[in-house]
Amino acid sequence: MQFGLSAPFRGPMANPEDLRAIAQAAERLGFGYMTVSDHILCPRSIDAKYPYADDGEFPWTQGGGGDCMEQFTLMAWLCAATTKLRLLTSVVVIPHRNPLFMAKSIATMDVLSGGRVSIGCGTGWMREEFEALGIAPFEKRGQVTNEYIGAMKALWTQENPSYDGEFVRFRDVIFDPKPVQKPHPPLWIGGESGPAMRRVAAVGDVWYPFASNPKFRLASADAYRDRAQRVQQAVAEAGRDPADVGLAYNSPYHSEKAVQLDGKRVAMTGTAEQRAEDARAFAEAGATTMMVNLTANTRAEMLDRMERFSAEVMPLV
Repeated sequence: MQFGLSAPFRGPMANPEDLRAIAQAAERLGFGYMTVSDHILCPRSIDAKYPYADDGEFPWTQGGGGDCMEQFTLMAWLCAATTKLRLLTSVVVIPHRNPLFMAKSIATMDVLSGGRVSIGCGTGWMREEFEALGIAPFEKRGQVTNEYIGAMKALWTQENPSYDGEFVRFRDVIFDPKPVQKPHPPLWIGGESGPAMRRVAAVGDVWYPFASNPKFRLASADAYRDRAQRVQQAVAEAGRDPADVGLAYNSPYHSEKAVQLDGKRVAMTGTAEQRAEDARAFAEAGATTMMVNLTANTRAEMLDRMERFSAEVMPLV
């Protein structure tokens, strides 16, 4: 099991000194991944329901906030600040950016990092952000995501790339340099729904669910195993070998204190021994990578949380 954590891409630690210290400490402490989230802007009024909170409220804007660094720029900076850590978009909202621009940015980061980027892919949920950006219709975001991924794969893998879709078309273009990773940087498909599973089956290299979706809550290894088996079934039905699609897990619930939900302890909360036991159970269910919530309000507090997890939990896993 490899573990990852989130970069402080917003808030008081979103500055060069703290970001560098956290990223380099993550390498030193044995973490395999650092994730970077994605919002280009946050509308001041949001009617859309956030899918990963029981009350549907988007936590970023509570209290009037909404700051965040641009995802690809920060990832490129983190690539330069580290030597071993893998950087993961968690997730990039695929319809938000032109696919040719995304493909070029990702290929460039892959070359400059020596092949250390992975691309978590999502369709987006905030209608107001789509409207502010003036991009493809929110209702078409699933189709747009599929086309943009297809277009990027063509650019990364074809000598003379071409693509002919409803939302993106090109031919007779030169696209170099290609990514270092072959055939391309791994595509981690976010989401827990049926359409997300079908997208994993069609184009994904890794299934990457977020545990707190109330419709598909994955707060235990048993719940995760059940959903992972459905993903593997969808992959097989698509004519692919399930062994070719990896399984990951994002645990926003992580806490050193036990958290109860429906009368049961939530996975990755509690003592070091309990969290290690949970991680082993997820590994037995097929997960090879787990992101844990070690964010904090100060560098000292976050480094302390990272060091304790590395010293107390990782050795038991």
